[in-house]
Amino acid sequence: MSYKNSVYKSIDNQLESAVKEIVERIIKTGKMSRQDHKLLTSNINPNGYFNDAVRRQINRIFDYIQTGRLKLIDW
Repeated sequence: MSYKNSVYKSIDNQLESAVKEIVERIIKTGKMSRQDHKLLTSNINPNGYFNDAVRRQINRIFDYIQTGRLKLIDW
């Protein structure tokens, strides 16, 4: 594995971990504020790319909103 690939893999792992932590906290509280949204989106790669693990975490948020298990507050 080249150094460049290793660096990108490390960044992906850090991103995935940060997003998972934020999503878990949001789901645990059952509420998502505008501040939570900003925090979540600030941890997504600026060019819009994110891996499948991050995509699954974001889809969890959408699923919880659609099923009424997550409330949007302070919007």
